[in-house]
This record gives sequence, structure tokens and C-alpha cells, in this order.
Amino acid sequence: MALLPLGDFFSIVFMAFALGMDAFSVGLGIGMQAIRLKRIFIIGLTVGIFHIVMPFIGLILGTLISNKIEGIAILGAGLLLCGIGFQMILQTIQKKESPLLAPAGFGLFVFALTVSLDSFSVGLSLGLSGLATVLAICLFGLFSTLLTWTALLIGRRTHHLLGTYSELLGGSILFGFGLHILF
Repeated sequence: MALLPLGDFFSIVFMAFALGMDAFSVGLGIGMQAIRLKRIFIIGLTVGIFHIVMPFIGLILGTLISNKIEGIAILGAGLLLCGIGFQMILQTIQKKESPLLAPAGFGLFVFALTVSLDSFSVGLSLGLSGLATVLAICLFGLFSTLLTWTALLIGRRTHHLLGTYSELLGGSILFGFGLHILF
């Protein structure tokens, strides 16, 4: 069994880091809600699992799915993030306590799916094989988990510092990230 060249390993690490940055960006916004440490742990693990499952599905279905379906999924993710961000902004303005889509249950599923769609598209085009594919997918999960935890903890700390305005900022971040995906 041949070892993976160092340049290829670093390429995979950088790809994993780049894919995890979506989860980091969105996690900052989500973390500005009042979230307990146990929930942060669960959110990070869920996002990591999705960053493993989605590229795996992309690898398997790569020959069966056209780029049109990928574009529709990315459009849906952008619209969903804009909607969640807008809802958080409205919730702050109207001073309502319960979010429309909290990072638990179905809301956690939607959050993890949204931030892992880019890893699905990478899985579609991942030209690696054997050990490198397994390594890449595992690193996608590891980096996204660590970056999500980091962002949620930063967002949680910011929430304590900014109070009510942190949810306004978090909603703005989510809305802006949704616009970034769309455009």
C-alpha cells in the first residue's frame, strides 16, 4: 500500500478546512442564540456527520445526478438561510422568545443539511480513490465538527456580551450568508 504524497494530503486538508468554513460562518449566527453546551456538542457532531454522509452520497450518486439538481439544492440552501436569518431579525424586533427554526430536531437537520450541501457537490466531483477518498471524507467531518464547535462557542460568548442585539447580528450573518450562496 502506497503512502499518500504530502502535497495531496495538504490539498485534502485545505479542502476540508474550506468546506468546514460554511459551518463556521453559519454557526456564528446560530451560536448567538441562547444555546447550552450540550446542544453545541450535539450540533457540532451532527454537522460533522452530515459532512461525512453528504460527500459519500455524492460519490455514489455522482454518475446519476446532473449539475442541474446540484444547482437547485444550492438555491434552496441559500433561500433557507435567508429565511432563517430574516426570521431571527424579525424575532428580535418583535421580542418573541421561540425561534421558528431552532437548532434542535428538524431545525438541526435543516441546519446540518444546509451547511453540508457544498460537501455533497465536492463528493460529486471528488476524483480521489481508495484511502485518499476515505481520508478526505473523514477530514471533511472532523474539520466541520471542530469549526462548528468553535463558531458556536464564539457566538455563545458574543450572545452574552451583546445581549438581545446578538440575535439581530446572528440573523444578519445568516441572511448575508444566504445571499452569498444565492449570488
